[in-house]
Amino acid sequence: MTASASFRNPGEREAVRLARLRLLSVMDSRPEPIFDSLARMASAICGTPIALISLLDDKRQWFKSNIGLDGVSQTDREIAFCAYAIESDELLEVSDAQKDSRFSGNPLVTGDPGIRFYAGAPIVMPEGERLGTLCVIDRDARRLSSSQREALAQLAEVVVQALLLRERAHYLEIVGEENRFQV
Repeated sequence: MTASASFRNPGEREAVRLARLRLLSVMDSRPEPIFDSLARMASAICGTPIALISLLDDKRQWFKSNIGLDGVSQTDREIAFCAYAIESDELLEVSDAQKDSRFSGNPLVTGDPGIRFYAGAPIVMPEGERLGTLCVIDRDARRLSSSQREALAQLAEVVVQALLLRERAHYLEIVGEENRFQV
């Protein structure tokens, strides 16, 4: 059982999740090639025009990487598909959002960008905090194959490793590299 899974209530789990997100210092950061490469790979593997690495704070969904939704950097959390996807460690697949009661009235479905298909693999940190998703989106209803689902989940694990490396580099930048060699 992960550490976050053992919390007694959802409020405590959310507080820990948000604290972990703040510690990463990633929200509103500049684009980084590794994250864009991972999103492009997800798009190519799943054959979708849109792929996002999205992170959720208490009010919004912010895109660390955005392939295919030019000019959009965030949405309100209350309309984010990702908010549903982080409720579990399992990939969330919505084959036709217009026919799914959770999303049929969502402005991202009824308006621009016209989401019909969504698949999001949670970004789960080693201690269990679900910070966001690596997701793929299409304007046509569809389903992923089992190999595409597995690849998307594995790429989400690589996103976690990239976040951890980024966090370590940020720490070394703040503390200074000379402290690495002190005992």
